[in-house]
Amino acid sequence: MELTLLGAFLGGTLTLLSPCSAMLLPAFFAYAFSSPGALIARTGVFFLGLATSLVPLGLLAGSVGAWVTLHRDGLMTVAAIVVIVLGAAMMLGIRLPTMTRQRGAKSTSIASVYLLGTVYGLAGVCAGPLLGAALTMAAYGGDALLGGLVMLVFAAGMALPLLLLALLWERIPGVRRLVRPRELVIGRWRNAWSSVIGGALTAGIGVLLLVTRGTSALGSALGYSEQARIEGWVQQASGAIPNWAFLVAVLVVGGLWIAVRQALRPDPEPSGEAPAENATRDPR
Repeated sequence: MELTLLGAFLGGTLTLLSPCSAMLLPAFFAYAFSSPGALIARTGVFFLGLATSLVPLGLLAGSVGAWVTLHRDGLMTVAAIVVIVLGAAMMLGIRLPTMTRQRGAKSTSIASVYLLGTVYGLAGVCAGPLLGAALTMAAYGGDALLGGLVMLVFAAGMALPLLLLALLWERIPGVRRLVRPRELVIGRWRNAWSSVIGGALTAGIGVLLLVTRGTSALGSALGYSEQARIEGWVQQASGAIPNWAFLVAVLVVGGLWIAVRQALRPDPEPSGEAPAENATRDPR
């Protein structure tokens, strides 16, 4: 049965059942201690990292997909070392030479979030049957653009849990107090405590990737047979929804979300010009 875009999206979400889900929440907490707008923006950066590693697999599935599968352990080792280096730099407040446009900790944080998304995409190569179906369709479907679109939608499904958590994060009791900017000072060294925690978590994820060979040595939430059964049911159920209907639904939901955010946005405060004019009038 051909995999639809809805099936690819749900398949990405179901990576929560796979071993690579072990790094999902730590990856979120590595950048969670920031303002709501920055939190959603960095979740978007995480998605871009996912797309960077997954979309080429769809565009060139027959060649790139086989090469990535063959060299996955080596790629994960290199990526894990870079993750550890970025995490340590963020934790220590070291300004990296290639990131001079912004302050070191902030630019390093953005780079680490992007890399975590890329690594999560590589770790997801062993996610489950639906990803295998997506790659097979991309490799033998004869349409590279459709293959790339399928993997982009799959990446969106993988990022969905983080997006929902980012939208609800500030509403969790006690979170506003946690994300309040605070500085850690030890002698002449200083750094934001959120950067220290985020850097430590990022470096920890890198160590996890090293010792578990990209999370492939970890167990999943369900056994492979149960995961295959659930994903098979999802693929069959989603097969009745055509791709155009899925795309229309995405546009409608996106439009409604933007409209609701605009409606809930507080009105701008008066500029103060009108009171100044009134003050110049003669009260008599």
